[in-house]
Amino acid sequence: MTSIFFVRHAQPDESWEDDRTKPLTETGLEDSKKVTLVLENQDIDIFYSSTYRRSIETITDCANKYKMVIHTDERLRERKQGTDSNAFLEKRWSDFNVCEEGGENLASVQQRNIEALTEILKKHANKNIVIGTHGTALSTILNYYDPSFGCDDFKRIWHSLPYIIRLDFKGDKLIKTTELLKIDRGYR
Repeated sequence: MTSIFFVRHAQPDESWEDDRTKPLTETGLEDSKKVTLVLENQDIDIFYSSTYRRSIETITDCANKYKMVIHTDERLRERKQGTDSNAFLEKRWSDFNVCEEGGENLASVQQRNIEALTEILKKHANKNIVIGTHGTALSTILNYYDPSFGCDDFKRIWHSLPYIIRLDFKGDKLIKTTELLKIDRGYR
């Protein structure tokens, strides 16, 4: 069995302009220690993350505890937001090919994240893997394995900073999901 521990990042500094380099707040940094407490006895074999700073910072304390490096994969990044992104939230979830001007649709987010996850599952079969991720990226992965996972489920994760869910696989087949941590911090 392969276990993937998806860690949605902790609270980011919303005053920071650049989405890719947005750091965690002091609260987010403190909450990243809670991530470590949840994962420190899980016999983690490898760490992956989105290339975004907030995702890396959220799992850094844990990776340091395990004395491991964090491997990054650009495909695990968050959805590119365009103009008036929140106005399109329901539309995006009802049709994965819809997006606001300058934004990225959920079909694209899901495709690149599933591609990365499939490679990770093949490369690290029967291992325990942490992946630092984002709300939309993770939600599209969960939707891939359970198409009933929709907008309301996304909204629940959207307010959870950080959030950890364990997905257990036999080969590439999802057999079980378990929520391990959910800290409601609100968002936006």
